[in-house]
Amino acid sequence: MTIRLTVGQAVVRFLAHQWSERDGTEQRLVPGCFGIFGHGNVAGLGQALLQDATHGAAELPYYLARNEQAMVHAAAAFAKTRNRLQTLACTASIGPGSTNMVTGAALATTNRLPVLLLPSDFFATRVANPVLQELEDPRSHDVSVNDALKPVSRYWDRVNRPEQLPSALLAAMRVLTDPAETGAVTVCLPQDVQAEAFDWPEELFVKRVWHVRRPVPEPAALARAVSAIRTARRPLVVAGGGVVYADAADALVRFAEATGIPVADTHAGKGAIPWDHPQAVGGVGSTGTPVANRLARDADVVIGVGTRYSDFTTASRTQFGNPDVRFVNLNVTGFDSAKHAAIAVVTDARAGLEALTEALAGWQVDQPYVAAYQEHTAAWNAEVDRAFHLGHEPLPAQTEVLGALHDVLDPSDVIVQAAGSLPGDLQLLWRAADPKAYNVEYAYSCMGYEIAGGLGTKMADPCREVFVLVGDGSYLMMAQELATAVAEGVKLNIVLVQNHGFASIGSLSDSVGSQRFGTSYRQRDPETGRLDGPFVPVDLAANAASLGADVIRASTIEELRAALAKSRASERTTVVEIQTDPLAPVPSSESWWDVPVAEVSELETTRTARATYDEGKAHQRGYLRPADAAPDTSEEQREEDRR
Repeated sequence: MTIRLTVGQAVVRFLAHQWSERDGTEQRLVPGCFGIFGHGNVAGLGQALLQDATHGAAELPYYLARNEQAMVHAAAAFAKTRNRLQTLACTASIGPGSTNMVTGAALATTNRLPVLLLPSDFFATRVANPVLQELEDPRSHDVSVNDALKPVSRYWDRVNRPEQLPSALLAAMRVLTDPAETGAVTVCLPQDVQAEAFDWPEELFVKRVWHVRRPVPEPAALARAVSAIRTARRPLVVAGGGVVYADAADALVRFAEATGIPVADTHAGKGAIPWDHPQAVGGVGSTGTPVANRLARDADVVIGVGTRYSDFTTASRTQFGNPDVRFVNLNVTGFDSAKHAAIAVVTDARAGLEALTEALAGWQVDQPYVAAYQEHTAAWNAEVDRAFHLGHEPLPAQTEVLGALHDVLDPSDVIVQAAGSLPGDLQLLWRAADPKAYNVEYAYSCMGYEIAGGLGTKMADPCREVFVLVGDGSYLMMAQELATAVAEGVKLNIVLVQNHGFASIGSLSDSVGSQRFGTSYRQRDPETGRLDGPFVPVDLAANAASLGADVIRASTIEELRAALAKSRASERTTVVEIQTDPLAPVPSSESWWDVPVAEVSELETTRTARATYDEGKAHQRGYLRPADAAPDTSEEQREEDRR
């Protein structure tokens, strides 16, 4: 039997019947579709989504976005919140609509998050070419702007004939549900093909369940990992996003409690172990806690679980300073498991942690090691309390904004952030008690993700309150999905931190001797010709109100606490604005990040910064041990370690 549908109608019906399954629980794989229509998709996927919605409840609900990049961010945040078991489709028109999705695709793939992109394309028949907004390439008539999505997609295809659609869609679903391969998946749809009818086999539209695997560790690899860990005297776990996506938080806690090994986390892994757990030592790396970073410098075995070891995690390869350090990596992706010449254990994070816990039964680190890091953690927690209640004047410090949030939020409330100085302060100071309470996108650190990411997060988990932290720089880049949240009745709490520029890059500019050049939002001074005049008189709170949000202005931390409580209690999307001092002090992470400084300069500030950079660069190295080297496990060495 066959069913006669257009390609657009077939795509909608197919997606409505795709399911994912893990641990016996099934869910719709693609429960909705974001879109912005133009001449490339309005008569194809647009008509199909309309037709789907005219028969009662839509099988594939449609959500009108305001920016193509932002809707991909929202889909990625949705997938992140749903542990990569669900995502949303995104359709855009030919040309600029499609290329606007490139940045969103890069974010999704960098973060290993599944999103389905359905960009429109030129006429497959070429009968009307060049069409409006088509990029002509004189080398080939088979190139369009959608080819720009190839390097940022884990799967890419163009459907030039209806007969090609089934194989393209099935391949797309396979990649979306493969935990080792997932990322942006792009299926380009020429606009004439979208509207073309075809007789499809009924089998294409039956319910299809994609089973998300949990690979178990290979016994020999597990034995090598266990052997290495048993020799360790100062081991450290680095928990990444793979722990959260694998629903392995409980397994991580059991492993830490059984062995006494301290657990540091990355941005994606924060909350995998509660901040106040005896084995939790906070973030590690360039913006990590001093406790975790001191442990990392001395660690003899680093157990990476579900982490890709970004330069912030390794402090640009200066963090793990023990010359004999060895790595044991548990990762569902072979590529990541092998990093740093590690003992690679290709496994699902939960399955791997459970196997390690069983194999190490009865083994624990020495008690003096535990007592030492717990003492340091207690001292650090007191330092965090001071940063949260700094009393900085005349404008409050950004750390005090985080303190006010900590006072008002419930442990299950979600923080969403991505770029600027806030991610560093959050990894350093934020106290996450829940694996889903912290959504800081720091693999791509994309300015503009915040509000769109908050939208996707709330859509994925409506029962949680979502608090979006956004600086004025990111807000100016992409605030449009405020209107989408209002239109859809998706309630967000948005904290707009106004510091008149790029605080993070301003600080970085200072550190490399560039004197915060070009990092403040100032008017051009007609006398100097430079951007060092008065602040630009923008009113971002008024802008938020114009997009349909309620707005509360706070000028003190006390007013901020009251505003946050009011926002939390409201049923409407609310923006709370507060000005902060970008020069206010922040506790040191006692770490480093490699940002090259000009080797020669006429500026004294740059020359001084270069000298400091060279000092940090001297500690940078690869993590390789000599082939014949072995860790010293003598009683003398153990006694020295205890001391």
